[in-house]
Amino acid sequence: MVEFPPLPREKVKIGPAGWHYSDWAGIVYPSRRPRGFHELGYLADFFDTVEINTTFYQPPKPQIVKVWLHRVAHNPYFRFTAKLWQRFTHQCYANRADEIAFKEGLEPLMQAGKLGALLLQFPWSFRNTKQNREYLGGLVMQFMEYPLVVEVRHGSWNHPDIYRMLENLEVGFCNIDQPQIGSSLPPTERNTTALGYVRLHGRNYEKWIKPGEFPEQRYNYLYSLPELHPWEEKIRHIADQTQITYVIANNHFRGKSITNALQLVSLLRGRRVPAPEGLLQWYPELEGMIQIEPGGIFQQTELPFEPFHSAA
Repeated sequence: MVEFPPLPREKVKIGPAGWHYSDWAGIVYPSRRPRGFHELGYLADFFDTVEINTTFYQPPKPQIVKVWLHRVAHNPYFRFTAKLWQRFTHQCYANRADEIAFKEGLEPLMQAGKLGALLLQFPWSFRNTKQNREYLGGLVMQFMEYPLVVEVRHGSWNHPDIYRMLENLEVGFCNIDQPQIGSSLPPTERNTTALGYVRLHGRNYEKWIKPGEFPEQRYNYLYSLPELHPWEEKIRHIADQTQITYVIANNHFRGKSITNALQLVSLLRGRRVPAPEGLLQWYPELEGMIQIEPGGIFQQTELPFEPFHSAA
């Protein structure tokens, strides 16, 4: 039995990547949604962060972002993270108008002080070459006004010179868990700034490279507790070296990210935590780690639940 001190929510914020998934109906969200129900506002009852996925596909609209801010206003601990538009990280042909449009969309988050990090997520094909290092440096200069974090997936980036480069650029490093195939980046526990970041993609080896007709199957993976325990220790190590750390579960298929995120919240806080009604019947692995909250009820820092101690 290994007991760790609880980490405060001001130090580590955990949540899912995205919130609008049709396969979450009746699992994460109520089958019959009450009047005024909003998915993001509901998740803010249980988590202190959500990574915005839609910004990867197009610039956010400022009026929509203001609605998002309103939906999470009941949780004063809540902060968003967002992914940079793929034109900058995958297609690499963005122009000045694209930059302006993207920044205008983020402006409400910046003004409200609710943007925890902007994630520059690159694909596995983006390898550590002189040309790519120069491109990354230029992109950082374009968005230097934001709290930046870089995610790379190819193992060639796992080098001391790269971590020093990111430190000099004052850019955070995203530690990821992904299927270990070929030259994939292995699990790390690095920090290059006072901003820590972790993303858990799942380990669906079979569907990771060739998901087939249903790309969402890439993220059809539920971490077991024995698989989460090493990440609990990594997160604690990263949190010891940073001012704030964001932990994002991206294994979203049928709410698996919600399940694993709740387990991590419970492990890191050392107690049972609130959870959506109905989730336990789909994921009995949550037994003893959660407190069901019908309809979603925002909880303050102290939760009157029995302590939960993890064995590692």
